[in-house]
Amino acid sequence: MKKSIFNHKTWIFLVLVLVVVMAGCGSDEAESAESTAGPDKIRLDYAYYSPTSLVLKEFGWAEEAFEGEGIEVEWTLSHGSNKALEFLNSDSVDFGSTAGAAALMSKANGAPIKNVYIYSKPEWTALVKNADSDIEDLQDLEGKKVAATLGTDPYIFLLRSLNEEGVSQEDVEIVNVQHSDGATSLANGDVDAWAGLDPHMARLEVESGAELFYREPDFNTYGFLNVREDFAKEHPEYVERVIEIYEKARKWTQEHPEEAAEILMKEAQIDKEVAQKQLERNDFSNAVPGETHHDALVEAGKILQEVEVIDSEVDIEALTSDLIEPKFAEETVEAAE
Repeated sequence: MKKSIFNHKTWIFLVLVLVVVMAGCGSDEAESAESTAGPDKIRLDYAYYSPTSLVLKEFGWAEEAFEGEGIEVEWTLSHGSNKALEFLNSDSVDFGSTAGAAALMSKANGAPIKNVYIYSKPEWTALVKNADSDIEDLQDLEGKKVAATLGTDPYIFLLRSLNEEGVSQEDVEIVNVQHSDGATSLANGDVDAWAGLDPHMARLEVESGAELFYREPDFNTYGFLNVREDFAKEHPEYVERVIEIYEKARKWTQEHPEEAAEILMKEAQIDKEVAQKQLERNDFSNAVPGETHHDALVEAGKILQEVEVIDSEVDIEALTSDLIEPKFAEETVEAAE
């Protein structure tokens, strides 16, 4: 009788090998499942200066998109770009709405963010004075108090405007207050001018006859939807899905301006005339980050270096390219068109 080559030691060895292989497969499967699993929660901000975020929140489209997977949606109000960036940096939100130049400043300071979507092209800021003010031009601001919110597009607009007109920022007293407080300070006469932001700026125009005495639409940088880099790396497919629902809100806003104004009116607690004025100053036509937005930020960045807000050693071109990431919107927005 031929002796079997599989003695009990051989069998033990084969069983151990099988256990190791199965454990390895289980580990690979677990890692794969973990990598494809969605987040437990998606944290979005909304802002009065981002009408599409208000529409998105109003209709519950984010909740609807993710409820089937048991993913909770959490909303946080951003009162300005500085607050949205603060929330992103502190890992309090996953997506934050800011002006492009404000995002660039934050990126220069090490903020781990990417711009993945353009929610609007606004003229949301200008320099504002009271109706009875004798200020006529930028030179008249020398020795005057100007309210502005540091780290936001109105603040950057003020710096660029002063630089453009040859007025030193050292000759102007910049009073750092939040946007709504800036509007109040101007109305009360506590400051001589204000680097305004809609809807507060539109409200002062309607309610008190305040005047936009210095306007330059090209100094307004775009409305950026930014995502935390960690979230984008861990959940790239969910970045695309957030963009999908933003697209739904953008298209609805374009098609229903009256209803969008009513949503803005309700959320920001402003008159409908004010809401309409704000919406009229927004262009919702181009949602994909691209060369136009890159060039606008490079120009803003160069001015910010000149006025020493961004270090002169920073490579603005490289910094801007690192901030703007068009691939998510290209794959989502352009595929749907």
